[in-house]
Amino acid sequence: MGVSVMSQPAEEPLSLDMVKEQLRIDGDDENAHLQRLMRSARHQVEQQCWRQLMRATLFWTMDEFPECRTLFFPRPPLVEVTSVKYYDLDGQLQTFDPMNYFVDTTGEPGRIALKSAHDWPETNLQPGSVQITYEAGLEDPADVPEDLIVAMLLIVGHQYTNREAVALGTIATELPMGVNALLTPHRFRDYRILGQF
Repeated sequence: MGVSVMSQPAEEPLSLDMVKEQLRIDGDDENAHLQRLMRSARHQVEQQCWRQLMRATLFWTMDEFPECRTLFFPRPPLVEVTSVKYYDLDGQLQTFDPMNYFVDTTGEPGRIALKSAHDWPETNLQPGSVQITYEAGLEDPADVPEDLIVAMLLIVGHQYTNREAVALGTIATELPMGVNALLTPHRFRDYRILGQF
């Protein structure tokens, strides 16, 4: 039960130019390494904030549908719901008709709500009986909040400078204190989502 990324974003919120300016790097010799650090920084921010920064395809599994008539989506912002599938009582994978529910992408969290004449179908209660594929994340790197951009730049700088988990002769090096302060206003913890797990 949880959310996994099926396809990675086509773009990163950080550009190589931004990272090189932050680290004062002129050449291209370390481009591949810097790109790995950029992806790592995005992933850390997404995990800490429980958000999807750039648009990607996500796969959400649950053991059964919720008791309530509304399903709130993790990792906002929700862009669109591709499919809602489930294993029926006979163990056959079925697609829940999208005409049976509304999709709301206007707020956070995004949600689907059953139409009045419909109910969630019964499942066979095996692990991962409900499988939802959806798109979430921002389309344009320019839309990523500046706080999160700065946090990612700090993370990249930290990882670039500290290439080992523990610096010799010191205690374990943690992320700069400023990162936590930058992420805190953007952390997404919604009781409606957490209660579904």
